[in-house]
Amino acid sequence: MYPCKFKKTEVMVHYRGDLSIVFGGAAGQGVQTIADALVSLLRTSGYHVSACTEFMSRIRGGSNSTEVRIASCRRNAFVRRIDLLFALNAEVLEHLAERITPETTVFAEKEGRGDIEALRVIDTPLAEFAREAGSPVYANTVAVGVVLGILGIRLEGFRDFLSGQFADKGDDVVERNHKAADLGFRFGREAAERESLSVTLPAPEEKLGALLLNGTQALGIGAVSAGCSFISSYPMSPGTGLLTFLAAHGPRFSIVVDQAEDEIAAINAGLGASYAGARALVTTSGGGFALMGEGISLAGIAEQPVVVHIGQRPGPATGMPTRTEQGDLNLVLYAGHGDFARAVYAPGTLEEAILVMQRAFETADRYQVPVFVLTDQFFLDSVMTMPKESVPDLSLDRCIVRSDAGYQRYRFTADGVSPRSVPGHGDGVVKVDSHEHDESGHLTENFSIRERMVSKRLQRLEEMKQQAIRPSWYGNPSASTVVVSWGSNRGVVEEALDLLQHDDNIASLHFSQLYPLHADAQTLLEGRHVVVVENNATGQFADFLHREYGIVAARRVLKAIGEPFAVEDIMNVLQTSGGEA
Repeated sequence: MYPCKFKKTEVMVHYRGDLSIVFGGAAGQGVQTIADALVSLLRTSGYHVSACTEFMSRIRGGSNSTEVRIASCRRNAFVRRIDLLFALNAEVLEHLAERITPETTVFAEKEGRGDIEALRVIDTPLAEFAREAGSPVYANTVAVGVVLGILGIRLEGFRDFLSGQFADKGDDVVERNHKAADLGFRFGREAAERESLSVTLPAPEEKLGALLLNGTQALGIGAVSAGCSFISSYPMSPGTGLLTFLAAHGPRFSIVVDQAEDEIAAINAGLGASYAGARALVTTSGGGFALMGEGISLAGIAEQPVVVHIGQRPGPATGMPTRTEQGDLNLVLYAGHGDFARAVYAPGTLEEAILVMQRAFETADRYQVPVFVLTDQFFLDSVMTMPKESVPDLSLDRCIVRSDAGYQRYRFTADGVSPRSVPGHGDGVVKVDSHEHDESGHLTENFSIRERMVSKRLQRLEEMKQQAIRPSWYGNPSASTVVVSWGSNRGVVEEALDLLQHDDNIASLHFSQLYPLHADAQTLLEGRHVVVVENNATGQFADFLHREYGIVAARRVLKAIGEPFAVEDIMNVLQTSGGEA
């Protein structure tokens, strides 16, 4: 017996505007295939669309789901509400029971829906139609056809999509997919009429011209545009996607790809490539990054630029490897023994992901420091639209000098940044050392030189603060309550504020650079009621704001169960207390 039971009635159900469609099933049932096809079709048809996925860490079985949203404007946030639910097995209904309401219409196989009684449960013979089309594997195509029939979207675009997708498998496979789509479409259209189910979609934009990207692809585009020429990684979800993306496009952009034997090898390979003059990138997750501490410290004393991407997931240890969290901020802020400069970024939109990767490589090169880019599973796997014209593009400026015979790799300078050359680029010898060293790179234990070297490595932080990305304000500049977020929580907070338009007393401040903080951050927060939203158990960024600026969060809104914040979560916090503790 499932916990959600609602009596079926005969009233018309009408969904207007923003629509949440969820597909659920076991791993191996093709839930993601359905969502990918639908999202692509909707974007081509001119709709603002986004999708996010939650899945278990298993190859078969379990219960996975993907939420597809169609909205009147760009959205990149998870909503708890389900308008249309397509359940490919009965376990989905139990798994998503808390999200099913009297307003949810459920499409499920008659024999596989268990005891659930919802406001509207429509028997949907996906398996029967798939067999009629020629094979059970066509159930995914049937499901997409059903959705298009319900939404009233023409089938021609899907037929064209199928023709292109399966062209290499022969005409017979293409025709069978067309038949499956036709059967599903006809069922969806008839079911909507028979069940008094009405859906009004936002008006499509004829010239939407939007790219359809997930967070991983946006990071990859940013890395390519920044001139990344080397990537090393020991695969670890969810950071592996960046490795595979750059591996797929590596030959076109002359990127050397190294799948290392472990994380220690990965960071050291990145440093070696950097020493040779490459713009080097390492991608991992929290558990993998924990093994890189010695290499990060080596980058600090050798003043060797490297960019490290950390796709966060719940820890400690293996934790929940396919879920999401923002629990590794402290890890990257304090990684590596000893004191040395660093920078930390955390994008919240596709545009920010591209921009941040460009800034990360620029910062690493310019200031000769390790730079960390924090994302999370929700951001990396979520799919969103982005206008082509909004792709940011920074100029590519390499900070490498030609060495002369008297070249000193660690020469003391006014700004603390020594001239960096690479082997073979000039007449000088480029010496680097993991020990403390003098200006030429020779080992030393001279106390005076040691003091000056430590100061030199930290001095560049002052200029890095001046060049930091300014946090993004959203809402009334005079609001007395400000909701602070970082990384992937930007979309959910800003959408919640949009839905609370009547309350001009609440605004938001989003940080895409976490260290060093922009100087304006303190001014923007002082004298206001500060609410910090983050996906970890202790409020790591709230603690950091307190340490850096003395800003005390009046309230911490925290979540560390492996699920992203929903728009409803943030709205409830702000509505019930106005953001006040």
